[in-house]
Amino acid sequence: MPKLNVTRFQIEGPALVEPPVHGDERGWFCETWNRADWLDAGLPDVDWVQDNQAFSAAPATTRGLHFQAPPHAQAKLIRVLRGRIFDAIVDLRVGSPTYGKAMHVELSGKSPAAFFVPVGFAHGYQTLATDTMVTYKVSAHYAPASEGGLLWSGIGPNIPWPMPEGVVMSGRDFTWPTLGDLQSPFRYGDT
Repeated sequence: MPKLNVTRFQIEGPALVEPPVHGDERGWFCETWNRADWLDAGLPDVDWVQDNQAFSAAPATTRGLHFQAPPHAQAKLIRVLRGRIFDAIVDLRVGSPTYGKAMHVELSGKSPAAFFVPVGFAHGYQTLATDTMVTYKVSAHYAPASEGGLLWSGIGPNIPWPMPEGVVMSGRDFTWPTLGDLQSPFRYGDT
C-alpha cells in the first residue's frame, strides 16, 4: 500500500504529494517528510539542505516568480501551514516539450499536501487568505548572485492569478523580465 498519494501533471517533474493523515478525537497527525516513503513513491532523490518559512498578512500578496540559476539551482517542496495560496510554476527548461508552459495548484493549511517543484522552474505564489504561513524545503542554499526571476504577469494568460488587481509584492518582483526576454539558464535533461 503506497504511503504517499502522488499526483503528477502534464508537465514532467512537478508533483502534488499528499501524506496519509491519521485522525482521532484530538485532531490529526501525519509525517510531512519521510525519505523512504518519498523514494518508494517514485519521487527523485533530493538532498534538502534548508527549510524556509514565509508569513504574509494580506490576501493578494504575491511572491515570485523566482528561481536560482545553476550551480545553485533549487528544487522546492512547498506546504501551507495556515491560510491558503495559489501556487504557480513555469517550465524554464530550454528544449523541454513544455518550455514556457505554466501550471498551478491551490494549497491550504487545512491539508498537509505539498507541491514538489523540481529544478528548472520559476516558482511563485499568491495568498488567498489573511495571515498565511508557508513553509518550504529547498535543495540549495540561498545564493544571491544566482537569483533570477520571471515577471509574474509576463507570460500572457498562462497563469490565471486569482487576484491580479491590488497585488502586494516586493519592488524587485516588478522588474523581472518577461518570458520572451528571459535568457533561461536551464536545459532540459540537465536537471
